Amino acid sequence: MQTDRRTTEGKNTRGRREFGKLALGSALGAGALLTSMSEAGAAVHNSQPGIKLCAQTGAKPTDQQLLFLQQIGAEYVSVASTPDLRTAEGFMQIKKAYADAGITVWNIGNTSVHNMPEVTLNLPGRDQKIEDYKQYIRNLGKAGIYYTTYAHMGNGIWNSGRATIRGSGARVFDLASPDKVGVWDGVTFKEPLSHGRVFSREEIWDNYTHFIKQVAPVAEEAGVRIGIHPDDPPVPVLAGVPRCIFSSFDGYKRAMEIANSPNVGICLCCGTWLEGGRQITGKDPEEMIRYFGAEKIWKIHFRNVSSPLPRFVETFMDNGYYDMYKIMKALRDVNFEGIVILDHTPDLVGGGNAQTAYGFAYMKALMNRTTAEAKA
Repeated sequence: MQTDRRTTEGKNTRGRREFGKLALGSALGAGALLTSMSEAGAAVHNSQPGIKLCAQTGAKPTDQQLLFLQQIGAEYVSVASTPDLRTAEGFMQIKKAYADAGITVWNIGNTSVHNMPEVTLNLPGRDQKIEDYKQYIRNLGKAGIYYTTYAHMGNGIWNSGRATIRGSGARVFDLASPDKVGVWDGVTFKEPLSHGRVFSREEIWDNYTHFIKQVAPVAEEAGVRIGIHPDDPPVPVLAGVPRCIFSSFDGYKRAMEIANSPNVGICLCCGTWLEGGRQITGKDPEEMIRYFGAEKIWKIHFRNVSSPLPRFVETFMDNGYYDMYKIMKALRDVNFEGIVILDHTPDLVGGGNAQTAYGFAYMKALMNRTTAEAKA
């Protein structure tokens, strides 16, 4: 087992990127990203080279769960925290529980500061939510956790119920369904207007700018990278709320330019991206990886779907419409150093461990194939 290699000795100092001046360096190779440096510095922690396969786990692992992770070869985990452990001390406690088993905690999530309508839609309580998020980032940095995923959806992740794939239950979304709803952290959002009115695209952009300009300096000081998750699903508008930023290549590019920070990047949820298809997103997952590269893409949610919108079913990685090998190959080609994690897999007999084992084995097979090809 590998232990946590992201130590303070791994820090390097990089200037804030002026992404308004970035250009796609096609002549320099796929995924090249040209940036210029300004005077302000930021702490960015280097990672051990190579793709890191990761498992999604809980904050309080049992001995049996730790043994299972060791058996499947999971050296990295992404942990969902519990309210009682959402402090720097609590994060260190989580980290130690896994480190004692030789497993590195890469990310510790906090649902209370993820998908915050108050922030995305400028609702009452926004300033407090932003302060809560800043403290969360500081706690991560103090605990030696140098990455977190953030989502900027105003009314949750949407579905239209469940479908059956190879005998397994799976999430389905149908744009034409009258039963579609958004859900996040125990709250349900419904049409026609989830928050009582129609919001403009300009409002969503202004609210993102207000948020990111406040939190990016804190992330830089703490040495924490923020990877922003796409809108799931990437429908232009749902229940009066535009999904105009993190639903397309152009949106992400502009968002990175606004943030202008080496500590703000991308969690590329491939399943969400495939839900939209190139007609909505502008680039498929492979193209996103090759454009932004390891400089900006720090986490991959590895998931396939049956088809692009207007209707999709989350499916197994081997029978969706996209060739997942292309994603792993692109990650290898751009020298990706972040984590690849199973996401939203269909139900399996045996529950969560069976889902994790299936997904982990599939991802490892693809990674081993790309590694062998690279050596050849």
